[in-house]
Amino acid sequence: MSLLSQAGRITMEFACGFVYVPPALSQKDGQRPIAHVVKRSALLPPVNRTRPRTPPPPPPTTNSAEVKSSKSPPFPLQIIEQLEKSKGVRTLVKSTPFYENAEFHRKSGAASSIITSPQQTTSPRKTALLPPHMKPAANSQSPPYSQPLPSSNTNNQIFTYDLPKDQPDLNAQPWDPNYSYSIPEGTGGEVNLPAVTSSVPGQTSAQSTAPPLPARPSFMRSVPEYLVLLPSTHSASSSSQKLPSAPSLTTSTTADKGPLQGNPNVMLVSLGKLLSDERVQPIQGEPTSCSQCGSVLDSGYDNMVNVCYFCQSCNLTSPASIPQCPTNGYQDGLFLLTPDEKPLSAADALLLFCIDTSGSMSLTCQVSDGEHVVHRSRLQFVQEAVFQCVERLSVQQPDIRVGLITFSCQVTMHGYDNFTSHFLSGAELTDSDYLKAAAASFPSPPPLSQTKDFLQRQVLGLTESGTTALGPAALLAIAMASRQPGSKVIICTDGKANTDLGNLEVEDNDARTLLSSTIFYQELGEYAANQGVTVSVLSIEGTDCRLDELGTLADRTGGTVVIASPSRLHPEFEQIIENRTTATHCTVTLLLPKALRVRGEKEAGHKGTREVGNVDPKTEITFQFGASEHDAEALASGSRVSIQLQIRYRRRNGQTMLRVFTTERDVTDDSSTVLSSLSLAIIQLNSSQASAALAVRGRFLDARREGELQRKLIERAIEHNRSAEDKQTYQEWVKTMEPIYNNIHNFTRRKSVVSDSQSLTDAGAALLYTMKHSNRKSISLKDKHKL
Repeated sequence: MSLLSQAGRITMEFACGFVYVPPALSQKDGQRPIAHVVKRSALLPPVNRTRPRTPPPPPPTTNSAEVKSSKSPPFPLQIIEQLEKSKGVRTLVKSTPFYENAEFHRKSGAASSIITSPQQTTSPRKTALLPPHMKPAANSQSPPYSQPLPSSNTNNQIFTYDLPKDQPDLNAQPWDPNYSYSIPEGTGGEVNLPAVTSSVPGQTSAQSTAPPLPARPSFMRSVPEYLVLLPSTHSASSSSQKLPSAPSLTTSTTADKGPLQGNPNVMLVSLGKLLSDERVQPIQGEPTSCSQCGSVLDSGYDNMVNVCYFCQSCNLTSPASIPQCPTNGYQDGLFLLTPDEKPLSAADALLLFCIDTSGSMSLTCQVSDGEHVVHRSRLQFVQEAVFQCVERLSVQQPDIRVGLITFSCQVTMHGYDNFTSHFLSGAELTDSDYLKAAAASFPSPPPLSQTKDFLQRQVLGLTESGTTALGPAALLAIAMASRQPGSKVIICTDGKANTDLGNLEVEDNDARTLLSSTIFYQELGEYAANQGVTVSVLSIEGTDCRLDELGTLADRTGGTVVIASPSRLHPEFEQIIENRTTATHCTVTLLLPKALRVRGEKEAGHKGTREVGNVDPKTEITFQFGASEHDAEALASGSRVSIQLQIRYRRRNGQTMLRVFTTERDVTDDSSTVLSSLSLAIIQLNSSQASAALAVRGRFLDARREGELQRKLIERAIEHNRSAEDKQTYQEWVKTMEPIYNNIHNFTRRKSVVSDSQSLTDAGAALLYTMKHSNRKSISLKDKHKL
């Protein structure tokens, strides 16, 4: 599903037609009819028990005076041994019964035997254990284990139970959820025990009988289960019973109902299409926004509101408590934030070639020239490529301004007809402020229509010698290009920087210097992005330039990192030049309700902001979002949520713009519905970008884990939809992800002194930087980057 701008071009798309929320915790095992898993003691009665209609019989009364005068007879062990051997007694009672109120029981049994007739057998009675507040005093002496404890408390109430007539098998009886207490359990049977002789005077046979077993509630199982599954509704339980008998239910259909691995909530923004063609009438001035989260509202509000739909807190106790989606948000709004600024001329953008002329550029290689084989140096290949680019630009873009900077042991800013070249060397190359001032004082080159011939002669007159002052040259070129946002710098080199500023040749010798150089290139990339300059790095195949460090310039500014053979330098130059910058200082903000969270490298709650920098027509970025772990219950399946996208950027003429999109999405927890509407191309692009972003930072295990989760999601979608086209696309995408899955060690160096992780080789850095900034058309790797 996608959101269309008024121009009719797709600018914002979603990988899934819905906002997917994982099912409840009780549904993660695929048992969807079951609503909840509740930890409940098995000693409690069932939840759906019925209240008894008749009250239980009152306990039998005993004469307290007789109980007081009774003595506690000894309880012989022979009775217990015979009880254990008897078949009529359950084997569950294996230990010696130990009753504190045995004295009361025997007295009550004797009293009940006097009341009954001589022909009727006396029904044995047993007193249950006393509660803690009815136990004897702590200072009473404890008799031997084989004898019951005497009790001096004669005012306690005595509870007696009927002796079961026969013993049921509790394990064999099924659990009845509709158990009623109106019918007590137990049969009232007797346990026949042999007569026991006792030396205690006054002891009768009725007093020496074994204690009866109390009635056992039916909801108590022989082995208590402390995790009870409670059925939600009658319809759910009935549907669960019909599932096994359905012949049409297949394994794949059942699996599609389970929770999804990976994250289908991916949004793709085609920034190049969005910003290169603006047919929406802009609104002058700042829009009305929320003071809490910065969401943009329509003009019906005042200048500022205190709370809006996106920053309201949801009540987790009710799934329907999420605020209603805003109906007054901008569906597609364009704002001109600085209407008083005078627009600049877009033709003032610069193109600067920063060429390496160090001694290593004199190395030659064999090439075929018709029937002859000739040797040409690396610098000669570069000279030919730049010469052809200048020739073509003079015809297609005669107003473009092209400059030339070369570096070896010194840095040269090449002049023009009326301005001589400027050379910097020695201590001048170690002072960043001096270099920026020198670049500011050097005049901008005239249009290419006026400088073409002079520039081509300067290119053909270059020679190789000396070291590689790449760091100072890059700083000078970026400082010169910063005069006009949208300018472009192309650095072409064949080796590591080996002068003081930005030295990359000290990895094995001086870790502190290397760390300083790493910081230098990171700060230089930030400086270039803030000035609206795009930097691309082109290295020659078979060399080591430390592209993992130097490539940060291109990574931060939206440029490219390329490793090319000498014979393919010209096509690579042309491709970089054709990729024109359409906007600079681009910042993208994604706003979600508080029940959702933005996911990615930097967690930012329900509001995520990404610094994109420079944008070209092919720029595509992706976002991942999903339900918050704490607020997931607030998202009810079937509800709707709003999502707002804000894009703040500068046109090439210097005007600051704000583009706002607001759309509504349906929420679902149905995995099958999500799989049917899934766009695999967007999921694959997001997985490539996210995994590469982690890998270039040295987080290889996290990159592999991210790719594996999304791969499982894609495989499940292919199995569900059974599309041959999707399967072919998936197989091609797997090849592009092969280095992250299995062969990342082929693209890492053996040791690193700046961190515990492995640093990348030039091939690995070029590969991962390309994946990080890839789009749907460039998701497949080039032949030279394959293993």
